[in-house]
Amino acid sequence: MPLCPCRVSPSLSFLTTPIAYSDCCQPYHDAVDENNSDDPNTVKADSAERLMRTRYSAFVLQKADYIVKTTVPAQQTLLDIKDIESWAQETDWAGLEIVKHLPKLGKGHAQVEFKAYYNSAEGIKAHHELSSFVRIDERWYFLDPTVAMTISQKQPCLCGSGEKFKRCCGGYLP
Repeated sequence: MPLCPCRVSPSLSFLTTPIAYSDCCQPYHDAVDENNSDDPNTVKADSAERLMRTRYSAFVLQKADYIVKTTVPAQQTLLDIKDIESWAQETDWAGLEIVKHLPKLGKGHAQVEFKAYYNSAEGIKAHHELSSFVRIDERWYFLDPTVAMTISQKQPCLCGSGEKFKRCCGGYLP
């Protein structure tokens, strides 16, 4: 039984409890693969950290559709799935370390600081990031800071909260 990629780390000091993929991220991936993401009985990440782990595993396992569908809906059509697929395929992933989870930032926002390790010609390197997430209708989504959006600070927020962008998700995106 293969271990879940989100539970593997290149250093034993960061190793979390090994868990089989089937008992960890697979139910989340399967729910999206089966297009049951709108079904109220489908598996949903209960925290931004859980979503972060499932997204890391999706990169390792090259599940680009999952990456797209777990990004905030207003950004999904702006993502380049071919670029996501290429990056996932070209990267030799080595492990994940959750540095910090800030679960309650405002009404429905959270952040996860993490290091995604990968192998390079120079040895193991880390992609270190502080990612932001928003909860919409009881589901967590990633706020992608790399997506160029034409939204002003005074427009309604992209997450549908009814607040102005600057008072909601705008504080978590550049």
